[in-house]
Amino acid sequence: MGLRRALIQMRPNPMVAGSREYLLDCGEGVRLQGFYTPQPDGTAPRGLVVMLHGWEGSAESTYMLSMGRRLFLGGYEVFRLNLRDHGNTHHLNAGIFHSCRIAEVVGAVGELARRIPTRPLLTVGFSLGGNFALRLAVRAPESGIPLTRTVAVNPPIDPAKSLAAMDAGLFIYRRHFMQKWRRSLRRKQACFPERYDFEEWFRLGSLWEMTDHLAREHTDYSGAAEYFDGYSVAGDRLRDLRVPTTVITAADDPIVPVSDYYELARPDALRLEIHRYGGHCGYFSGLLLHRWIEDRVKQELDSTAQEYTQPALVV
Repeated sequence: MGLRRALIQMRPNPMVAGSREYLLDCGEGVRLQGFYTPQPDGTAPRGLVVMLHGWEGSAESTYMLSMGRRLFLGGYEVFRLNLRDHGNTHHLNAGIFHSCRIAEVVGAVGELARRIPTRPLLTVGFSLGGNFALRLAVRAPESGIPLTRTVAVNPPIDPAKSLAAMDAGLFIYRRHFMQKWRRSLRRKQACFPERYDFEEWFRLGSLWEMTDHLAREHTDYSGAAEYFDGYSVAGDRLRDLRVPTTVITAADDPIVPVSDYYELARPDALRLEIHRYGGHCGYFSGLLLHRWIEDRVKQELDSTAQEYTQPALVV
């Protein structure tokens, strides 16, 4: 949204000004880029928040900068992770991005936890980043990652349904994602011209066709259906979740059917919050487009930070 981005760019953002680039070793030769903003010297941080952006977003997306600013000013250290081939990272890894690459995100957060000792360690993910955050939360305990809390905003549950909704939805919205995706793969092809030729893919006309082609030609999956199942969190996929997790969504989300959330496994660690309005990661109010989801996310993290730092009762 152009107006909101302009409003955000008008105000100072010390979270961005104080950020440092990190390249994280995710194992098996994979590297992911992120930006870490510590609290100023002498200020005890309330925790370290790892932020995960949505599909074809980046660490520099408006919602990441705005939410990161809010958290930094609220006393948190912030780490904005770029998923593979997002932001200016197409050159870092030869293989293309796909959403089943959860192992490298687990590896990145594990490496980050080893390099930065700030606790509690918390994650916030938006849209596809929320889906990654949920899968990370399931895997964190067995991976030795001291994750204390996760908040996922509008995460896709059954990705096949979400892509079908995008293909059937407003043309301008679908075109926006198709243009960004094509631009991304042109950059990938330019970085690795000996490995990739996407010219046939560029001519495809639907998100489903584009996904199916890439899945068959550039992953180990047989096609779109098997690929989508690979990162679905539907059914009982979250049954082993032990990290306290809050999923926040809206009934009017045009991309993720609200019915998907009601069919989720509901372990004790999972809290589901469905608002009547909010769209897909929107949640705007007022003429100045205040994004109240930032207030809600911070409330969730604050409750955990307070519990974490509360002194033990002496008896």
